Amino acid sequence: MHIFDQVDPNTLDRRELHLWILAHTIIVVLALGVALLMYPAVFTRPALTAMSARAVFFGFCGLVALVVGYFVDRQVVIRHLRTQLETEIVHISEIRREASVDLLTMLPGLNNFCDRLAMEFRRASSTQLPLSLLAVELKPSRTCAGPAETETAFGDAAKTLLRKLRGEDSMFLFAPGIFGIVLPTVSARDAYTLRDRLMDGLHDATGASNRFTFGINVVNFPEHVATAREMEQSIRKLLPHKDNKDSKLGLVSPALGIQ
Repeated sequence: MHIFDQVDPNTLDRRELHLWILAHTIIVVLALGVALLMYPAVFTRPALTAMSARAVFFGFCGLVALVVGYFVDRQVVIRHLRTQLETEIVHISEIRREASVDLLTMLPGLNNFCDRLAMEFRRASSTQLPLSLLAVELKPSRTCAGPAETETAFGDAAKTLLRKLRGEDSMFLFAPGIFGIVLPTVSARDAYTLRDRLMDGLHDATGASNRFTFGINVVNFPEHVATAREMEQSIRKLLPHKDNKDSKLGLVSPALGIQ
């Protein structure tokens, strides 16, 4: 019996079609059998005595036709509704993908990050308050069939990260799958606690198919670094070679006020 318990999602439609064919066949065969058994008793008697039997016979034939027609109509309606449902699912998936892509395009980039980090580092240095930075790196897995699915996965991850941040926190996108989160007045201990929360959220966002892998690094001033350049380096080493080269040409350091 374990053979019949094995369910393959790709064969569900074919199995349903076989079930409908089997049900229709049984109904038609049983109806024909009953009609053939009734026929001699109905049409071999004199007309006057067989009128009521003939009415029953023709009523039975009409009822069988109505039942078969009803089953066929229900099958057509179900297939139509299933087609509409599949269309709506595709439409919703496309809306989700567009929303994820729009979110990624709306996130500030490297130059904005430099300005914000410079401002927050000066504030932390003058007020003797901590400053934390989270470097988030996402990598698509093999289950992501193409760029569209990768963008959707990264967009879902970005939404998960944003939902767990405070109003004064800032998130930036440096390259596909590379995010930076500036956490003003957050100590190293609190930053590690937030990192654990973000990792739990990203684990849920990956889904059952594990659409991406991720890692989060914590950098804190003054516990881990003493200068803004050292904090900057934690992000720079994650960037692709081209972006890293651009940062060395002066996209990052001047904004931080570092010579």
